[in-house]
Amino acid sequence: MHDPTSQPIMMLDSSPPLLHHFGELARLSPQIPAPECNDLPSGTVVMKECCQLPLIDLGCLNSTTERERLACAEAICRASSEWGFFQVVNHGISPELVRNMRREQVKLFQTPFDKKATCGVLNNSYRWGTPTATCPKQFSWSEAFHIPLSKVSEQACYGEFSSLREVMVEFSAAMSKLARVLAGVLAGNLGHPRGVFENICQENNCFLRLNRYPACPVSPEISGLVPHTDSDFLTILSQDEVGGLQLMKDSKWVAVNPNQDALIVNIGDLFQAWSNDVYRSVEHKVVAHGKMERYSIAYFLCPSYDSLIGSCNEPSMYREFTFREYRSQVQEDVKRTGRKIGLPRFLL
Repeated sequence: MHDPTSQPIMMLDSSPPLLHHFGELARLSPQIPAPECNDLPSGTVVMKECCQLPLIDLGCLNSTTERERLACAEAICRASSEWGFFQVVNHGISPELVRNMRREQVKLFQTPFDKKATCGVLNNSYRWGTPTATCPKQFSWSEAFHIPLSKVSEQACYGEFSSLREVMVEFSAAMSKLARVLAGVLAGNLGHPRGVFENICQENNCFLRLNRYPACPVSPEISGLVPHTDSDFLTILSQDEVGGLQLMKDSKWVAVNPNQDALIVNIGDLFQAWSNDVYRSVEHKVVAHGKMERYSIAYFLCPSYDSLIGSCNEPSMYREFTFREYRSQVQEDVKRTGRKIGLPRFLL
């Protein structure tokens, strides 16, 4: 497959005006009080290290040996508790499907910016930068399409990008199947039926996000995606070989080495609340690259907006809340303070 990351920076008219908006924030930021621009939790040590995430062979879940099946499930649950992140291989999604999805993704993002911003493709889900940013540290150097799976099969969403539809449908179905397998393992570890998430997270409630992080001429320390936790149950990420993903581990930012054979899985806020903090939703970010663009595709396992989220075991650490309420509170916090506060708002 053609490798987009080995090519020169794309034509200017395909990228959003990130530099202009970043420059405006940099010019205005002295007027913003310093605490508003702080993206680090209290006590964080600013260090960059490389890490090798736990690597789990999911083929062992189908082993004929019970010992291997149990060991695999235990590794998934341990990584979800200790890291909040892990990698999976032999996950059932073919390399060819991933290549096809990446090819169509690149083709979509190579479209001129004005067209991406106005054509309404993929349910009019195109986004870029950070509209709520009040200083440079709150600005994400990226563009994305954030598509509800309820729209993925609709031909009208694709316009002239008709070749994207078939691969999107196949890719989202494969990611949905994998997400439910992983969620089932995590639920079973807490003493619940493995199929409990079939009702909680129906496929049409979930999302697929296509990301592009253009090469950033400003600084390698600029965030391609600002520090955050995910607001879902769990996320599955397919990324290219460029790298840039970092997560918070032991109060330090650590860089995740790309592995082309693996998918990355991370726990979201809802699973942390549902598990009563047995599983951890960990802060992470993407650092922009000075010379190369980066592509990734994320699948988000979500409930319906009216689903009631409560801890699966008592006594509960969190009050019950709906996904709609949680999302609204997150959006309000980001708009008011420039950063996500998340689960601490819902502690009892």
